[in-house]
Amino acid sequence: MTRESDVVRSLVEMADTLVDDYDVVDLLTGLADRCVDLLGVSAAGVMLASPEGSLGLVASSSEAMRLLELFELQAQEGPCLDAFRTGQPVAHVNLEAGSGRWPAFSAAALQVGFQSALALPLRLRELTLGALNLLSVTRTPMDEADVIVARAFADLATLSIVQHRAATEAQRLNEQLSAALTSRVVIEQAKGVIAERVDVDLAEAFSRLRAYARNHNLRLTDVAEAAINGTLDPQAWVLPPRSAPF
Repeated sequence: MTRESDVVRSLVEMADTLVDDYDVVDLLTGLADRCVDLLGVSAAGVMLASPEGSLGLVASSSEAMRLLELFELQAQEGPCLDAFRTGQPVAHVNLEAGSGRWPAFSAAALQVGFQSALALPLRLRELTLGALNLLSVTRTPMDEADVIVARAFADLATLSIVQHRAATEAQRLNEQLSAALTSRVVIEQAKGVIAERVDVDLAEAFSRLRAYARNHNLRLTDVAEAAINGTLDPQAWVLPPRSAPF
């Protein structure tokens, strides 16, 4: 197969993840490996931002790259961090030990054989999710065509991550809603149990149930379940509730 065919096949394979269940780490590891296989770089790595905004290493094409990127995070300097912080590509840079934009990073990279660097943000509109780091053991800049392919890989990976996060958030919301609905059913059952056994109305039963949960630092649903299965302290039913703010 020609190189162009390999690039197209890689893009298609990555696009397939947009309509299938997939693992983000596996996706980004594949992205790093494809960059090395197809773009003439020596190593690649991907960092992603946490919800709090701090970067973390997610994927790398080699152990040397993994250790270097961990050093980059520790030193808080390097091409990947710049691409993430600015949201803009970091063009080809020849590394110089102890000088330039990233003196500590450059020294560490040169020590393991890397001579130049390039980084691309994983960015969708105004949202920057992370960055792609591309290192080479030579000082020859990447061909413009290869840079365009790298950007396509990065953009497609960004879309995949955004979709994954949206699906995860939707699932979490559905789980929270389902749990809330289930809890409400349990509480309604518990209100009926207490109302019948103590001969109070449902509003008073709920007030006692809630006050007991608050006064004993317990979850309302747990107290309701205890009332239903008969393990709740009977004093929770018969004593008037102590004042508890709503």
